[in-house]
Amino acid sequence: MRDTLIILLMKIANFILKILGKQGGNVLGKIAKKLSPNILSTFNINCPVIAVTATNGKTMTNNAIASMLRQAGKHVICNTEGNNMETGILSMFLKTCSLTGKLKADYICLEVDESYVPIVFSKIHLDTLIVLDFFRDQLDRNGEVESLILKLEEFLKTYQGNLILNQDDPNVVRLGYANPQNSKVYYFHAEAYCHATKEITEAGEGKFCPLCKTRLMYDYYQYSHIGKFHCPNCEYGKQESYVTASNIDLEGKEFIANGIPFTMQSESIYVVYNFLAVISVANLYHIDIEDVQKALSTFELNKGRLEKLTIQGVPTIINLAKNPTGSNVSLRLLREDPEPKELLFVLNDKIADGFDVSWIWDINFNELGQVQRIITSGTRAYDMAIRIKTSGYPINIIEAELDLNKAVHKLYQTNVKKYIIANYTALEPTRKEILTLEKELGK
Repeated sequence: MRDTLIILLMKIANFILKILGKQGGNVLGKIAKKLSPNILSTFNINCPVIAVTATNGKTMTNNAIASMLRQAGKHVICNTEGNNMETGILSMFLKTCSLTGKLKADYICLEVDESYVPIVFSKIHLDTLIVLDFFRDQLDRNGEVESLILKLEEFLKTYQGNLILNQDDPNVVRLGYANPQNSKVYYFHAEAYCHATKEITEAGEGKFCPLCKTRLMYDYYQYSHIGKFHCPNCEYGKQESYVTASNIDLEGKEFIANGIPFTMQSESIYVVYNFLAVISVANLYHIDIEDVQKALSTFELNKGRLEKLTIQGVPTIINLAKNPTGSNVSLRLLREDPEPKELLFVLNDKIADGFDVSWIWDINFNELGQVQRIITSGTRAYDMAIRIKTSGYPINIIEAELDLNKAVHKLYQTNVKKYIIANYTALEPTRKEILTLEKELGK
């Protein structure tokens, strides 16, 4: 009765928030958990629960899985807003459940913060877990990558469900060894794309074999430490692939997976990896391949994730980058684009971002191509400007502007193509300023 009353109160609170034009984030979950600490375990779930975790790519992959299942006619509950900690997931359940706590769906898709996987799934059953990658991220919250991997390894020692892993990340592959009794481990892999390199060109975390400590050898790097690797001393890195991407053509926005052609809206290799995880889920749950193809060909995450805008006729690409790898993926798109362009990089150091921004020194700013002007903004605008200057760019093309509104207005004083990179708390304000400017100019 107590939990039923809490659910009723939270639904009333959610209704009031909607009237006020607020989404609420994880507020409902925080209140409910304080009133009933174990309320997450009381929900009645009678469908597969699919979860995605990673440093980068959780939101895109989770939402793409939900989109693919909906394309196949399935009813899906999904935390599309990206509230991926325990209270955020609890908030989403409170909004979508019945008064008795029943969640009526064919599938539940969850994006889950790496640190919260053991916490959330100690209270609800997990059918399929997808792990995309591990990169250094928010050191003052998460610590080193190894600490996150160890948490997941401990959880996976007793996990018996489907485990879908990125075969090209040595930090992820080791999770497949956590429970030797689990035969439901599946790997996805991508063959080299045209900009893959023989040597690592960006900061990476995967250097040594976790089994025998021998230095790993790479056939190629796709980005950061993601690529085809193997241990010269043992079998590590020689797993059998469940899904493999080949003939990757980013200019044509297409690739082949297990002999089947797929198209996408993006020109990023990192999106190919995310979609391989989606295809792996589709294969496991026997989703019609035509539904998968249609879902992936039309899927766009937007809201600042590789989002394409046109502001007064000026092509604009905006992307979230909350760590070195996210930044490097964004800069790869810029580097691989032969057109003249300008860059706005917005860097904040608020609580949700992490106060430690030393990671900007692991961003690869070398050879950005036809970049004519760079503007930096956010609370750490000058740190970013100094970082870019030390990469050899002349000071006359770099401008630091603490005021985000002024930075955006300065950016659009020219008609050159724009690339905008913003970290976590900077993303939505930057996007809002751009859309506001579009309205102002359109009057």
